Amino acid sequence: MCIIALLSSASFIRPDNLQHVLEESVKDFHGVAGIYVYSQGKNLVAGVNADTLFPTASMIKVPILCTLWDEISSGKLKADSVVHFYPDSLHYPWKGEDALGRFAPGEDISVRHLMTHMITFSDNHASLWLQDMAGTGRAVNEWLENHGLHQTRVNSRTPGREQARSIYGWGQTTPKEMATLMLMIRQGNIVNPAISEVIYRHLTRSYWNGEALSQIPPTVQTASKQGAVNESRSEVVLVNAPHGDYVFCVITKNQKDTSWVKGNEGYRLIRHISALLWQYFEPDLPYTPNAEIEKYLP
Repeated sequence: MCIIALLSSASFIRPDNLQHVLEESVKDFHGVAGIYVYSQGKNLVAGVNADTLFPTASMIKVPILCTLWDEISSGKLKADSVVHFYPDSLHYPWKGEDALGRFAPGEDISVRHLMTHMITFSDNHASLWLQDMAGTGRAVNEWLENHGLHQTRVNSRTPGREQARSIYGWGQTTPKEMATLMLMIRQGNIVNPAISEVIYRHLTRSYWNGEALSQIPPTVQTASKQGAVNESRSEVVLVNAPHGDYVFCVITKNQKDTSWVKGNEGYRLIRHISALLWQYFEPDLPYTPNAEIEKYLP
């Protein structure tokens, strides 16, 4: 069944039929796709390959952020500390769209601003720097294990994780675990309620709003993190919907389509699942993005 046909019928999904629709959405995908959906208010769980390991790509920045705020809470690190940029210490020559990659050696920036660059703009230079400040990948992985997240791990620049890195890249997770972490943040269970709120506010300010977020009304708050590498596209979103929160995560791997265009099959799947879920959870509040908006979103 094609995505367009599924989407046109999304508003007619029966309450007991979401699982089937998700399965139909991915059955012809050229690669492997994983989905996890949870709504406490509706007592609903659905998913496809929800416990399968996938690359995190930039979604790994969420546990890095959580570990950092745990360090800040304990007094080992200060959010307003000023640090100085020395690119040679990062050993990350690719600049891409990273603002930090264009900093001159010796320029200063606060840890708080680095966290904004990492989450809002997904700046890789900032993220690698902060991963080191958090105590390296080992510390982040220990934090994840201590919080019951046994499948999500940092692989990059983490001794003993070289084989996993060759398979999954910077990090690995499952759709269920990444959605669960977002839910833990939302429920105030990361460090303490105040720190959880600070982390949640970070996650509501994503620059990369052209995929899953583009299918949700702009007046509705969302907390999210996106990820992308050649053979994988991913996004985790917690939606503060009018009739109750819901969280979902979509991740792909082994994609045949490795293009970097809006029509990439992984991006299309993420947009489709996001639109489908909005119509499922908010059937009385239909939303269709403006036909021209795709030209203006990143």
